Amino acid sequence: MYRLKKSLGQHFLKDKNIVGKIVHALSECGFSRLLEVGPGGGALTESLLQMPGIDFRAVEIDDEKVEYLTKKFPGLQIIHCSFLDMEKPFDEPFTVIGNFPYNISSQIVFKILDWYPSVEHVIGMFQKEVAERIAAGPGTKDYGVLSVMTQYYYDVRYLFSVGRNAFNPPPKVESAVIRMDARNELLSVKSEADFKKIAKAAFAHRRKTLRNNLKGILPSEKLPDELFNRRAEELSVEEFAQLTFLK
Repeated sequence: MYRLKKSLGQHFLKDKNIVGKIVHALSECGFSRLLEVGPGGGALTESLLQMPGIDFRAVEIDDEKVEYLTKKFPGLQIIHCSFLDMEKPFDEPFTVIGNFPYNISSQIVFKILDWYPSVEHVIGMFQKEVAERIAAGPGTKDYGVLSVMTQYYYDVRYLFSVGRNAFNPPPKVESAVIRMDARNELLSVKSEADFKKIAKAAFAHRRKTLRNNLKGILPSEKLPDELFNRRAEELSVEEFAQLTFLK
């Protein structure tokens, strides 16, 4: 067997009904290559291995879990390292799935964004609060840098919530599953670096207006415009893209 390690944020999925819902959501994505992040005890892995015609690989950092999974699933291709340190596992487009460790879930998302457009789809289990932030729209309290950056590259859908008792051990927080589908065409921006810089600065102080947050980043002669009386949470992803051309 194996031990659960708090240092790695391990809360393993045990509810077969939730596993079924995740696999059903995944089956609606058209793909032929799949990477599972953090298979842990293999509850989801077991079902994924049964999907026909899929080039399936898993990435796991925990030595003990790698040994356990290798014995339980002979032939499973396991990449033994941290997802955050790994190279792209396929040369062609692929899909990512996982019950992501909550302590690094935002970092996992940003790594996936760096891999766009190679990652076509994502079906991910997150802490509910993080899932809500990724999927949030303008004008909501959850809308922020994570929302804007993710939605620049991906269409995001909040699929369903998951209770604490679906895991062993039960986490202290609720969970949720989201789906991300790569956009076929990105919004026009002056540069992606400018887009990222403006989005981060705009949300640096949520209560302040864009005029205050973007001072020093955009030309001062542009800032009197009424647009800059607004706060970052009021702007759509499209409007953030348009701001890059003022730089």
